[in-house]
Amino acid sequence: MEGLSEREYSAHSGLSRGAVQKARKAGRLVVYKDGSINAAASDVRRADMTDPDQHRRSTGGDASFSGPADSSSYLKARTALTVYQAQERQLAIQKKKGTLVDRARAETLVFRLARQERDVWVTWPSRVAALMAAEVAMEVEKQSGSPVMIEAAILQRVLETHVTAQLDALADLKVSLG
Repeated sequence: MEGLSEREYSAHSGLSRGAVQKARKAGRLVVYKDGSINAAASDVRRADMTDPDQHRRSTGGDASFSGPADSSSYLKARTALTVYQAQERQLAIQKKKGTLVDRARAETLVFRLARQERDVWVTWPSRVAALMAAEVAMEVEKQSGSPVMIEAAILQRVLETHVTAQLDALADLKVSLG
């Protein structure tokens, strides 16, 4: 026998006998005509054909990184990935609980509510001017004893002026705070 048997090569390489048989079938071993294994040539061929990560795992070596990179950069990248995934999960949980809301959606809702409130105040003078004119006319009539006519349009213009001034002041306040 020129070379090693499967058992001998298994002891030589640190692989299990089953792994040696698989390597032989896959053509990763150099075999002599008599069926024995050329250990030196097989080691070289196996090193060229075997994935380094898989080799480390099968021999029980460090499988935390592969290739020429140093382990500290891999560990830093792995830690950064883990931290990022944890933060992402925490945000998903907060969103499900309702403690986290979508900023764009919140801004849209606030803008819509502010517009509705502004529209209510802008239309308020036209809605109440006639009622106020009637009430003022009744009060003046009680005090003077003679009927008085107050135009609702005049009262509406006065109210609109004051409401517009108030809304402009609120808008200026928002711009200065914003």
